[in-house]
Amino acid sequence: MRKTISVFALMLATVLTLSMTSCRETKEDKAEEAVEDVKEGVEDAAEEVEDAAEDVGDDIEDAAEKVEDSIAEATDDSP
Repeated sequence: MRKTISVFALMLATVLTLSMTSCRETKEDKAEEAVEDVKEGVEDAAEEVEDAAEDVGDDIEDAAEKVEDSIAEATDDSP
């Protein structure tokens, strides 16, 4: 009877130890996945900001050209 109880206690301790290890690994895996998701989100956001900055730069260049053209036309019409 004592041998059976000892074996049962040993098995129970083993199961508890494995479950704690498994939970810890799961938490670490989830944390790593979360970090990767955040990295990807930051990279995507950075690309969007870069694209928006390029678009703004292009719009500013276009506006500057229109102003130059307007000034050139205004000075050409002068007598």
